[in-house]
Amino acid sequence: MKKTHIIALIVIAVSVGVIFSSVTDSSTYSNFTEAFSNEGNKYTVVGWLNKEKEIIAEPTQCTFYIIDKDSVEKKVIYNQPKPQDFERSESIVITGKAHDGVFYANEISLKCPSKYNDVNKNNKAQK
Repeated sequence: MKKTHIIALIVIAVSVGVIFSSVTDSSTYSNFTEAFSNEGNKYTVVGWLNKEKEIIAEPTQCTFYIIDKDSVEKKVIYNQPKPQDFERSESIVITGKAHDGVFYANEISLKCPSKYNDVNKNNKAQK
């Protein structure tokens, strides 16, 4: 075999290895039912903050309740300070693991209301 063929095979093998490692490490979009039936596995859950329940915000931890797309509510513990504009978010995406009835989030993404929604409402009201 030529050197170029050997190098090409090595590059392909490394690429396949990188793809497989990234696929097995990535989290799965799911709901609380699936996450709690497979405790210890990493899941990403999309839901809404239950604003009727207390949010406990401490300097190193934030505890709150999320309702997922299937209307299942679970307690969430996030070992970071409460994100800015947390209560104003339209939806919340949490990534973490379920354990003993609690979802332990290590990442949070917020979908906040668009500032343009208020502008559009005001423009329609003026017309």
